[in-house]
Amino acid sequence: MFILRSVQPNDLKDLYKLSNIMTFINLPPDEDLISAKIDSSIKSFHNPSKRLWENYYIFVLEDQDNGDVLGVSMIHAQHGTDHEPHFYLTVGQESKFSQTINTGFVHGTLKLGLDTNGPTEIGGLILNPEFRAHQEKLGKQLSFVRFLYMADHEERFKPMIHSELVPPLDKVGNSPLWEAVGRRFFNMNYHEADILSRSNKEFILSLFPSENIYQTLLPMEARESIGKVGKDTEPVKRMLENIGFKYTFEVDPFDGGPHFRCPLKDIKPIKEKITGQLVSNNFDPNNTREVLINVSHPEYDFFAFKTQLQVHGDGQVSMDPEVIKRLGISIPQKITAIPFS
Repeated sequence: MFILRSVQPNDLKDLYKLSNIMTFINLPPDEDLISAKIDSSIKSFHNPSKRLWENYYIFVLEDQDNGDVLGVSMIHAQHGTDHEPHFYLTVGQESKFSQTINTGFVHGTLKLGLDTNGPTEIGGLILNPEFRAHQEKLGKQLSFVRFLYMADHEERFKPMIHSELVPPLDKVGNSPLWEAVGRRFFNMNYHEADILSRSNKEFILSLFPSENIYQTLLPMEARESIGKVGKDTEPVKRMLENIGFKYTFEVDPFDGGPHFRCPLKDIKPIKEKITGQLVSNNFDPNNTREVLINVSHPEYDFFAFKTQLQVHGDGQVSMDPEVIKRLGISIPQKITAIPFS
């Protein structure tokens, strides 16, 4: 059985292993940095700051059979402040027409923008590649657990939820848009700039072109990557679209990856959240629905798992007594769940 819970200090070694399997800026292969992220998350779960941008929530997926952490996902309660703006490129069009030669063109454009009062961002989803396409839909669980937490703590987040998706990259992980634009203005490679931007964004505003960039002048490979997602990210894009997220016609200024957003109140699993009193009796396995459920746990600030839940008409819910016994869940207790199927 798999559980989803708030990250703990003793997860450090497993997260470090994950960071070496796959290269992600949100989970750098550095034990000191990962430890600092864990400490920040524990503080956010236990006593979140009123300054939302200080709050990072890290969720881990654990295989209960052996205690291994197989994946991770994150929420940043506010992405974009006066000190660290949220930068983006607006994807637009500009029409040109000459009466003299009776010729006109519609040019695609990119223009740098920034937001100093940014939205809540979901990101940092990493799943051990060996467990992709698992019958328990572990990637989806890692994604949806963030919506389950937000459904139970809406006051901790901004009204708008933001997601940045990975674009098509070349065989060595470089961005065609970066090679066409960014490298010419920053004199560094894509990964160096991406890492630097996580701690210092001053160079973006100082060096990036401030006026329209005409896509016509870019190589075809770069033009075709703008607002697109890589093959491995297609399922994430479809999932987000299915629950209410829409492309904003804004992209990452480094790699051209698309930005998707949805008001928190309009995210489908949050709109359809289930609350009730968990009881031990009257469970009918033929009258259930598949959910992610959050229950109280003595060891963790947040504890959830996928299960079959029966919703009664009297404000009560029930589930398999064997699951309750196996996980040591105390009953009765109030729960929150979101549809998963």
